[in-house]
Amino acid sequence: MLAQRMQGLGVSVFSRLDELRLDLLKQGKDLINLTIGSPDRPPAPSVREALSRAALDERNYGYTLTRGSAELRESCAIWYKRRFGVDLDPEREVLPLMGSQDGLAHVFWAYIDPGDPALIPDPGYPIYTAGLLLAGGVKIPLALRAENDFLPDLEEVDPGTARRAKILFLNYPNNPTAGVAPLSFFQRVVDFARQYHILVCHDAAYSELAFEGYRPVSFLQAEGAKEVGIEFHSLSKTYNFAGARLGFAVGNAPAVEALAAVKSNIDYGGFAPVLRAAVEALAGRAEVEETVAENRRAYQRRRDVWLEGCARAGWTIPAPQASMFVWAPVPGGGDSFRFAVDLAREAGVLVVPGVAFGTHGEGYVRVALVQEESVMREATERIGRFLGQKG
Repeated sequence: MLAQRMQGLGVSVFSRLDELRLDLLKQGKDLINLTIGSPDRPPAPSVREALSRAALDERNYGYTLTRGSAELRESCAIWYKRRFGVDLDPEREVLPLMGSQDGLAHVFWAYIDPGDPALIPDPGYPIYTAGLLLAGGVKIPLALRAENDFLPDLEEVDPGTARRAKILFLNYPNNPTAGVAPLSFFQRVVDFARQYHILVCHDAAYSELAFEGYRPVSFLQAEGAKEVGIEFHSLSKTYNFAGARLGFAVGNAPAVEALAAVKSNIDYGGFAPVLRAAVEALAGRAEVEETVAENRRAYQRRRDVWLEGCARAGWTIPAPQASMFVWAPVPGGGDSFRFAVDLAREAGVLVVPGVAFGTHGEGYVRVALVQEESVMREATERIGRFLGQKG
């Protein structure tokens, strides 16, 4: 019999969508998959070359330690200073991860006992809820609403619940809503965390995917943020490193130490050639930075193709400032899962229903900008025909 902790894991919607996808493929349906936020572009050539050289070195096939290499920790700290103006101690405030999701899941193990509440955004990336449930915690949803720019209203949190909560999770630029957060919001979060003695965990995986000159801020730029929280970064989205699995956690030294203690008991560090390639990616060389800039331009072009095509089809969608997603209201409102299923069956376009990310995601679908412009254009043309039939 499965452990009780397996109950309630939110995989049902995604499982049903994948079953639908496989069924449609068996039927010979031509599908455009806009569900998974996996970058479709390669890393910069110099990053791939660094990985290749290191992979050919026979000395690089042993275990690495949980804290990775000193060179990588130093590179993370230098990148953070260059990008955000935040000083970090590479030895105490930086921890490499095997993808940021590694840390997002395991931080709960360090802080949550069975029955402990945690404040989790709704809609939110599923690992926040799954990691909490696997640790035996209780989810307190923080509603993200369009009328509040998809920022949680911390004044809605019951003070008694806040006093018992151990962790507050945030994610900006946001997945799935693509909402962004100003520094003033993060300052309010710091004050809230101080008042209630809560650890803030901020997922900043999309900080480098922003459009039209917008530059997302770091939570750690808020005054006193390192006293109350940590931030998670991913090389997956910024440097097209998704399959290589590398990220890092930075900030509050005791929290970094606690996460490292958990990880040291369950795994080792990442593959040494991947660590070396990450150092090259973070170094700030012109070729790599141009690849990052072209990522932004490519996602913006895809965003614009999608929004313009949907507008011609009569589907008006707000333009996101950042991330690789569009958070689109279901035309005419209604059941997001039903809409996603109908769109897949009739138009061959796969999107994720908002309800997969939480109850407050109902009425929306998430679109991943992970196909070339021509494919995104074809998707909107199919949608136009689909909506025309529905109208």
